[in-house]
Formats: sequence, C-alpha cells, structure tokens
Amino acid sequence: MKPQAAAPFADRHIGPGPAEQQAMLDTLGLDSLEALVEKIVPESIRRPDQMKIAAGLSEPEALQRLQQMADANQLKRSFIGLGFYNTHTPPVIQRNVLENPAWYTAYTPYQAEISQGRMEAMLNFQTMVAELTGMQLANASLLDEATACAEAMTLCRRMARNKSRVFFVDRDCHPQNIAVVKTRAETLDIDVVVGDPETDLDAGQVFAALVQYPGSGGEIRDYSAVAEELHANKGLLAVSADLLALTLIRPPGEFGADVVVGNTQRFGVPLGYGGPHAAYLATHDSFKRSMPGRIIGVSVDRHGNKAYRLALQTREQHIRREKATSNICTAQALLAVMASMYAVYHGPHGLERIARGVFRLTRALVAGLQGADINVITTHHFDTITLEATGRARLLVKEAAEAGFNLCLRDDDRLSLALDETTTEAEVGALLEVFGISDAPVSDLLRQVDADPVPFARQSRFLEHPVFNSHHSETEMMRYLRLLADRDLALDRAMIPLGSCTMKLNAAAELMPVSWPGFARLHPYVPLDQAQGYQQLINQLEDMLCEATGYDGISLQPNSGAQGEYAGLLAIRAYHQSRGEGHRDVCLIPASAHGTNPASAQMAGMQVVVVGTDDDGSVSLVDLRAKLEKHAGQVAAIMITYPSTHGVFEAGVVEVCELVHQAGGQVYIDGANMNALVGVCSPNRFGGDVSHLNLHKTFAIPHGGGGPGVGPIGVAEHLKPFVPGHALLENGPEHVGAVAASPWGSAGILPISWAYIAMMGGSGLLKATQMAILNANYLAYRLKDWYPVLYSDDNGMVAHECIIDLRPLKDATGVSVDDVAKRLIDYGFHAPTMSFPVPGTLMIEPTESESKAEIDRFCDAMIAIRQEIDAVGAGQFDRADNPLVNAPHTALEVCADEWAHPYSRQQAAFPLDSLRTSKYWSPVARVDNVYGDRNLVCSCPPLTDYLEEDAAAA
Repeated sequence: MKPQAAAPFADRHIGPGPAEQQAMLDTLGLDSLEALVEKIVPESIRRPDQMKIAAGLSEPEALQRLQQMADANQLKRSFIGLGFYNTHTPPVIQRNVLENPAWYTAYTPYQAEISQGRMEAMLNFQTMVAELTGMQLANASLLDEATACAEAMTLCRRMARNKSRVFFVDRDCHPQNIAVVKTRAETLDIDVVVGDPETDLDAGQVFAALVQYPGSGGEIRDYSAVAEELHANKGLLAVSADLLALTLIRPPGEFGADVVVGNTQRFGVPLGYGGPHAAYLATHDSFKRSMPGRIIGVSVDRHGNKAYRLALQTREQHIRREKATSNICTAQALLAVMASMYAVYHGPHGLERIARGVFRLTRALVAGLQGADINVITTHHFDTITLEATGRARLLVKEAAEAGFNLCLRDDDRLSLALDETTTEAEVGALLEVFGISDAPVSDLLRQVDADPVPFARQSRFLEHPVFNSHHSETEMMRYLRLLADRDLALDRAMIPLGSCTMKLNAAAELMPVSWPGFARLHPYVPLDQAQGYQQLINQLEDMLCEATGYDGISLQPNSGAQGEYAGLLAIRAYHQSRGEGHRDVCLIPASAHGTNPASAQMAGMQVVVVGTDDDGSVSLVDLRAKLEKHAGQVAAIMITYPSTHGVFEAGVVEVCELVHQAGGQVYIDGANMNALVGVCSPNRFGGDVSHLNLHKTFAIPHGGGGPGVGPIGVAEHLKPFVPGHALLENGPEHVGAVAASPWGSAGILPISWAYIAMMGGSGLLKATQMAILNANYLAYRLKDWYPVLYSDDNGMVAHECIIDLRPLKDATGVSVDDVAKRLIDYGFHAPTMSFPVPGTLMIEPTESESKAEIDRFCDAMIAIRQEIDAVGAGQFDRADNPLVNAPHTALEVCADEWAHPYSRQQAAFPLDSLRTSKYWSPVARVDNVYGDRNLVCSCPPLTDYLEEDAAAA
C-alpha cells in the first residue's frame, strides 16, 4: 500500500479550508473564488494568462533542492574582511532568537505596550553601540554599513554650520561605503572628494569628512587632529568604526567624532552572502531630532512604571513626507536583537577576550611574515593587514584560494587579509605556508607577541550595566530571552491585522535553510565561481518574480522597501538623462501615498508634487490632468500604490498610466499591496514601468520586529540598463550606483521567498491572492453593521484590506482610535494600522493565512469593543473612566487589592469568555508618549535606578 501523500503546501499556507472558504463565499453571496475576482478586479487589468511558475513542490522536495544549491557554494575560509567577518553565532541565540517565531514574526513596535520585550533588546543594542563608540546616543538600527555612511553624510549636511556642499571621504574607507556615498550624493547636490585626510583634506572647504576606523587596509590612525581642524572650520567628523575593535582601541567619541556608523555583523550575525545585518549610527544628543532610523526611548505607563517606546522618529515619513530626515523604514531589528544579545551573552570581558584573541593571532601572523619576501605595510593594526608584494599580489591570492583561503586583492602589488574570532592557530600556520613560511611554529610566534601593546589602547570602561553582566550561562540567557519574548505579541500568538503590512505566515520550511552553513557562511565578495548555488537561487528567484509581476528584469540589491523605491526612481532619473531629458524632475505623488514615497523622491533629486484624491480615495483624474499640464515637460514619474492605499481596486488606473506616459513620464507602482495582485494582474501589463516588491510582505520573509526587509525592483525592458550596479558585477555605463553594500543586498534570506514561491506553485500563488481578497471582504462584511467601511468599489467590495471609520464614534462618545487599538490588546490582538491613510481610522488586512475562525475571533473582539463604545455613549460607562480609555489592563492592576474603576475586573480582563482559556497580558499599561519625548532616555536606565528599586523593595 502506497503511503498517503502529504497535503500540498498551499493548503498549509492558506488558513481557511474548503468548508470555511465556502461559508465565507456564501456569506458574500458568491459561488466561487473566480466569481469573487470577477466582481472586484476591473476586467481591464486582469491578466489573461496563467503565470508560468511550476506546480508547487512539497516541503521535502523544496528543502532538497535548496540543499543542493547550498552545497554548490564553496565554503573556503574567507579572510577578505572589508566589513564582513566570520563569526560564531551562539547556539542559544540562534535557537531562541533567529529561529524563534516569537522574535521573527513580530511587527515593528508601533504598539509599545505589546512590544516591550523586543524594545528592551533594542535598547540594549543602543546602549552597546553608544558605549562602545563613546557617543551619547545611538539608533536601532540601519540597513548596512554603506547605507549608514550615506546617512552619516546627510546628517552632517543638516547639522554642520559650514554650508559647503563638499563631503570628504577617506580613500581607506571600504570600497562599498565609498560607492554608496557617491550614489546618494549625486542626487543631493553634494560633491564627494576622496583622498588621504592627512594630506588632501582642506577642512575649510568641506562640511564634513568620513574616515574608516580601523582603515579598510587595517591601519589604525589617530584622527583627533583631523577632528580639531574640521571643528575649527565649522565642519563635522564622521567615523565608520568596527565595534569589536572598539573594545580595545580608543573610541571615536573620545577623539572628536560627531557621527559614528558601522556594522554589527561580527557580533554573532552570519555572513549570509552580504546580509541582512544591522548597521548602527551614534551621535551627539543635540543631533537627536535629525537622526535617521529608529530610536527606542524609556517612558512611563499610566501607573508611573517604566515602559519602552519608539521615540521621536516614529513613522516620521508619514508626518514629514518629503521633509523627512530619511526614507528608511525597515530597521533590521531582528539582526540588531541578535547583535545585542551577543554582547549580553559575552559581556564586556567576553567581548574583550574575543577581540584580544583576534589581535594576538594577527600579531603572530605579522611576526611570522617578517621572514617572507613580503612587506607588511600596516603599521598599527587590529585584525587586518595589507601586504606589499610587487607584481605578485594576484598570484598570491590565487595560490591562497587553491589552499582554501580567500584573501582580498587590492591591486597588482597589494593584498590584504582580515582575521576574526573563528580563526585558529592552524589556519594562521597554513596562511604562513601560502607565503612561503613553514619554519615558524605559531605557538612560538604567539609567545613572542604576548606582550605586544594594542595601538591607541582604550582606557575607558564599557557595558557596566547589569544586563551585560548577568546572563553569561546558557540557562540564564535562555530564560532572559524567554522572558522578553513573553512580553511581546507576535504572529505566533494571534492574527496581526495590519493594513498594508501583510503579516502572513512565515513557514518554518521556508526559514530553515537560512541557518544552513552553505547559505549562512559565504562572504559577499567571494569570486562568483564559489557562489554557484547562490547564483542559481538568485537567477531562479528573479525569473519567478518577473513572471509574477510581468516585468522584464529584477534587481535584488535594495535591502528594504524604501530602498527599492529609491532605486526605482534612480533608474527613472537615469533613463530620462540617457534621452537628453535630465530636466525632468517632477514626481507626482497622490496625497494618500505611503510616506516613504515622497521621502524617496526627494532623495532621488526630484521635486514632489501632490495629486489630490477623490472622495472614494482614488487618484483624482481631474487634478492629475491639471498637474500634468502645469508641469508639462518636467514630469519624471508618478508613484501610485495599487490596489490603492485605501484598499480598493481603482478602475481608472489604466487611464492614470496612459496620461502620465503621454506626458513623457514613467509610472512607478508601489508594490506594498502586491498580495492582492499575484496571479490576478501584473503591474507591468497595466502600465507600470517599475515597481518595488516587499519580499517581507507578499513573499513571506518575516518582519522580524521591524526588519529584515528586502525590496527588489522589477523593471520594464527599457529600464533594465539602469538598475543599481556594483563593483562585483559587470555593469554597463548606464547603471546607477550601488544602493547597498552587497551586490544582492540581503541575499541570506532570499531562500525564504524562493521556497515560498516554489512550494506554492503558480496555482497556489493565485489562490493565496484570491483568499487574501476573500478574507478581507468577509471581514468587512462582518464589521460593516458595527463600523462604517470607509471605501469600497461600486459593488460595495474592497481589495485585500479595508478601512473602518472611527471618527463618528469619536465625535459621539469621545472614544478615539487609540482607545480602540489599546483595548484590542486586552482581547489578545495587535491593533490594525492606525490613522493611515486617513486620520481616525483603522486599516485592516487579514491576509490569506488566517483561518475563518481567527477572523471571526477578531471580529467578535471588534464587535464587543463597539458595544463598549455604545455603553460609553449611553452613559453606562463613565467617559473618563471606562475599559477603553484605561486599556490595556495589566495583570498587576487586575490583581491589586484595590479596584477603583466603576466597571468590573472581569470586564477589564475577560470581556469575552474565550479569553479565560488563553489570555495575553500586556506587561505595561498605556505608555505616556508625551512624557517620553519630553524626558528622552535612549539607553539602559542608570545603575542608580536599580539602587532606588532595591531600596524601595527593602
């Protein structure tokens, strides 16, 4: 008897089974999913053909194919350096953070009360970075080191009192950092000058300078004189620094740095062929309101207890739009958590011990090379040395590769190599043999260099806070991670119904390969013949995404959705320039657009012109025609989101595209809502020239508490020559510059999307889209008699999300959208997207992964909340003291001896009977945002706080 075949993966991914699907269709008066699509999606944009994506693989089949790809990558020992290093991921962190859905399925902590665990971890990150760099304030976090360097440049431009437009870059910066800085500068009217800061820097002619510390070639220099000279001329100093080195050498904050950036990859985060890794930016407290990225702050809840929250920059793009300090939205939060926990687990003494081990082996290597016909030209080093081998550098790099080692070729006469925490004495000996040294035992060399002092040695202490000195056993670390995870509400607990954010299933089978050595341990700059498995995966994924979108080419380099927007607009800009129309610089953006759209347009050197929307939320064709006429000959592009940000398939989208094309512009279609399109329509075929795709939304990469993200762009044939280039690739002259440090961005998590598409197959992807639309319409139907659904089409239908309007209820009862969001926590749910795109509303997206039972549970909660609102309006609940304005309720409050509220404890904690068997308790009550911004604290509370708590307890 043959074994029974497992259910197709699509049936595991899609929440509702056949009976639930039919019940929802019956509720809507429809007989099939096809009838649903015909009723909702305009016929003019529906794709007539099926996607040419193979039938879905089973989980074992997909994993087997991915294993074959991983095995095709050659894992030589890479000593390339350039900001990327081998590292040991502590297993307790790999298992309990990287591979734990409580951490990787969480959303960005906009709802502070249910994000206390991950925000504590990110506050640890900020503290770690600030103390190691010697700065006052750090963010959590940025996309990669190269992007962080570009952000440092723009921060310095905003803050420098010297109004020059010249930015000086040390030629000893990592090449990718220089490349991304140049890309960013080109559209912002900034001139980049690359040279030696000791001989070429004219401090009176620049607004700031960027240096690498230690340098890309390994040299550690004292930049205090450079800082003094810049400051004397009203300029600023930015430093790209290695955090592990800073445990031993003088921190930049102590020699005059104004901004310090870098990567935390070597703090336990796998190489992953270039990403994802959390970068950092640290600066002065006085710069805090101009900092890019996320900042975690300490505030208080309504009981006066300490509570964490996002401070200052929270969703600033949606508020400041083209005036935002940055377009960065994704923050690589999961990787920042890993890096912070690496510091927590090892503590200051452990980090210093690791760093000293690396330094000691590097000194031994230098001592051994003294007997070779090679000149070590690095005078002061930490882990990297540059060798002069006139005319022999290429041969030596080749011989090293044959011996199993990747070194860094600088030019025909120079090469460099960088050691790391995984380097062994045996490997140092083998490296010496590559250079012809076989008679110098490494053990003898180590004894010889034991007393060698660290250059520019650090004198200040760091990481003295108890959190970095309390969790060094695996037992304590495991429990600390569990404690923090239990404070959060992630997708492993309940539906997260965020509109526009698509919090769908991140299947375990999709994520497993991320940790495999063949994918995790590859340096991004190895020769391409060592990365054949990755190249196969990348090529196949690009083909899959082309088929899903209808575009002709894909660039996987952008490592966030906002970076995808930026890259797409750069491509449009370069296209116009290639046609002698570089004067086209107007970007039309609907008033309802995502806030990153105008921020990205400004970064790309375009001027933003807002197009109004009609009462139904669609782009106003009347206003569009008027703006096209007003800016005739200047229009570069329009950025639209489809389905619209209002959650409706706009019938006029084809006409919008045609009007812009007739005016000589290009059409950028934001891919945030691609989950409503895959298999049903193709952006390129109804008028799009370029789109970014949020792989962390539609294509199953998890949100990770605010990152990682991947935002590749799909482009039409005429834009293919203008996608981002990279030094490792054969780029044509038309390519725009690099937008990320690695040629394929966050390549280490691309296996997730490959697995998702391969296991769903073409028919499964289509059904996922149909089910996303069905779930949203069923939810809207269930709630429409309790809350007004703000936007719908002529048939009364929505797309994959819906917006419910709370403004009339606020006017009638005083209950706000914030009150409803916080009350949902008591019911065990993350709130939907609040006040976007319309203030005072909730945008709800159930995704295809949620079952009818879970959607009903959410609807039951929303209906019960409406009944509570009605009770307020009827006077049954006090307007100033009711379950809504006091939400969320903590266990401590409900169990207290005194209960002063006019409603019952049961009403507060168990408004539905189902909560009695499974209850999430918010760890804090409602957080005071105003207090937090007025009393900004962005690092671990000082030791005196603990002393005060101990005294109070006594």
